[in-house]
Amino acid sequence: MKRIFVTGISTEVGKTIASAIIAEALEADYWKPIQAGELDNTDSHKVARLISNNKSKIHPCNCELKTPMSPHAAAAIDGITIAVNKIFEPKTDNHLVIEGAGGLLVPLNDSDTVLDLILPNYKVVVVSRHYLGSINHTLLTVNWLLLKGYDVSIIFSGDEHPTTESIILKKTGVKYIGRINEEKTFDQAVVKKYADMFRPTLESL
Repeated sequence: MKRIFVTGISTEVGKTIASAIIAEALEADYWKPIQAGELDNTDSHKVARLISNNKSKIHPCNCELKTPMSPHAAAAIDGITIAVNKIFEPKTDNHLVIEGAGGLLVPLNDSDTVLDLILPNYKVVVVSRHYLGSINHTLLTVNWLLLKGYDVSIIFSGDEHPTTESIILKKTGVKYIGRINEEKTFDQAVVKKYADMFRPTLESL
């Protein structure tokens, strides 16, 4: 069964929407190991509302933090320390989509980052959203993952920007899953539309 870790080049780039689309496409389970802030409307809640198949299961977070900020700082406010060795993948016989927190090197504590949550057998999907500086952020993220030996693919988020997309794909050589356009709203129908488009590529990962 596939284990797909979804990370982004920064925060607010569309990881949760991408995770919902991947989960819907593969009828996969979903797991967010660490949630910082929005505890009454977590990313797990959002994904649960966006998927429409009857197979996917939403697994509980290992660590829920009250403040919407970097996990290491949010944990300090809550008076705890995040211990990576106590974060365990949920048991499931299904595919599993794992959503990270922020970008790849977001700190979880004084020594570990989000990267330390990505096991060697995970496929990694990088969500890249177009903004000034996003090429640099994308290349840094993808190339670091490739140097670590991960199988990396990319999803672009936002309006089409051909020169940005083409140079990123040319310089990294990673698999392109697709682009999630700007939509007026993201609901189950829109997520299913992208799931249907992305499914063949996701199944080949």
